Amino acid sequence: MIVITTPTGQIGRQVLGTVLATGKEPVRVIARDPSRLSPDVRERVEVVTGSHDRLDVLTEALDGAGAVFWVVPPDPRADSVEGHVLGFARPLCEAIADRGVQRVVGVSTLGRGWAGNAGQISAALAMDEMIEGIGVDYRALLMPGFMENLLQQAGVIRSQGVFFLTLSGDRRNPACATRDIAAVAARLLLDDSWSGQEGVPVLGPEDLSPNDMARIMSEVLGRPIRFQQLSGEAYKATLMRNGVSEAWAQGIVDMGAAIDQGLYRAQPRTPESTTPTGFRQWCEEVLKPAVAG
Repeated sequence: MIVITTPTGQIGRQVLGTVLATGKEPVRVIARDPSRLSPDVRERVEVVTGSHDRLDVLTEALDGAGAVFWVVPPDPRADSVEGHVLGFARPLCEAIADRGVQRVVGVSTLGRGWAGNAGQISAALAMDEMIEGIGVDYRALLMPGFMENLLQQAGVIRSQGVFFLTLSGDRRNPACATRDIAAVAARLLLDDSWSGQEGVPVLGPEDLSPNDMARIMSEVLGRPIRFQQLSGEAYKATLMRNGVSEAWAQGIVDMGAAIDQGLYRAQPRTPESTTPTGFRQWCEEVLKPAVAG
């Protein structure tokens, strides 16, 4: 039995689709709102209704499970970044110990060994440490920023021809597409031969700066797109004006500062960590329709 959290989320729905397509394992999902699952999916999975930060929900869902796909959903209104993330991880660890789950594949982040405060990244690393501390076999998927994060600015790209980050315009970093994260996760969930605890980097095929991204976006969209760097203070104020809590906004600013200082580049690229979807392909297949629509 494979248990999948966030089955309607960006990554979870793609993991679910891949695992179901193989037909190798029965699948159980945890869903706050099962009506968001397609009728076809609901016919092929067991559904446990509820939030996976609740021990009773996790205890029910993990009964008889061999592997779990684990994602902590963001909460931009949380009053503590680490409190939110570990508020999900604690009941997971208790339920794993109670139900004897063998393997967990978790969405985490690059940055292991980073000494400073990195906001949401630091919280995800604390989650990894908590899960590993109970001795379960664990594969933490170590990602840089998702290409899909740019979809949050699709309207601004459409109307103003600009996108904003706190990063330096010429600083190159890896970026990955959620389809590739899902592919790696599904492969691990369907493979019962691994054990122990390791990080699995998912780095995309190339390192790009925001200025590189602007050039590629301009070519794909057929119009000039420019990048504009915002100060941490300005970005935080913008987030808070849009309803993000001060703690979550500060975490995003701290995360951006750590990335700009080289957090993502500390992980060397290898053939195993290089995934196939390039930024140009992603722009053509995902960003362009979003901006047009």
